[in-house]
Amino acid sequence: MLNRVILMGRITADLELKRTASGISVTSFTVAVDRNYVKQGEQRQTDFINVVCWRQQAEFVCRYFGKGSMIAVEGQLQTRTYQAKDGTNRYVTEVVADNISFTGERRDQSNSGYNSYAPANNQQPVYQQAPVQEQQTSYSNGANSDFEEMPMDDDLPF
Repeated sequence: MLNRVILMGRITADLELKRTASGISVTSFTVAVDRNYVKQGEQRQTDFINVVCWRQQAEFVCRYFGKGSMIAVEGQLQTRTYQAKDGTNRYVTEVVADNISFTGERRDQSNSGYNSYAPANNQQPVYQQAPVQEQQTSYSNGANSDFEEMPMDDDLPF
């Protein structure tokens, strides 16, 4: 059997890192994912998908992503039920993330646009951690001169 979900969309609200009673890091958030098709005369539809991250994934997401950030999520679809405070049964479907990735969109610190990778906010997560030395990484676009022409023959190496 197979249960894999791959999503790419924008985070809809500010993230909050929480800890369970046993000290395990957890965060949950919603990702807005646009549908690929648009019916003629209508606006594009968006699905809002719940995601939960545990341990290092939760800490990573809270440190480097924020509201409006584009995110790629890979994980498993999970359903669960619980009883609400008012006594009604609630049914929840969510993606339990195995892998979180940047999407290539980069956040710009100078004008809060998206042009270079940086933490989503200047705050540290709720827990204390050792200081990390940050590096500024520059990114450049490749030019055509960066590539070489490959000969086209019928003998492929694979």
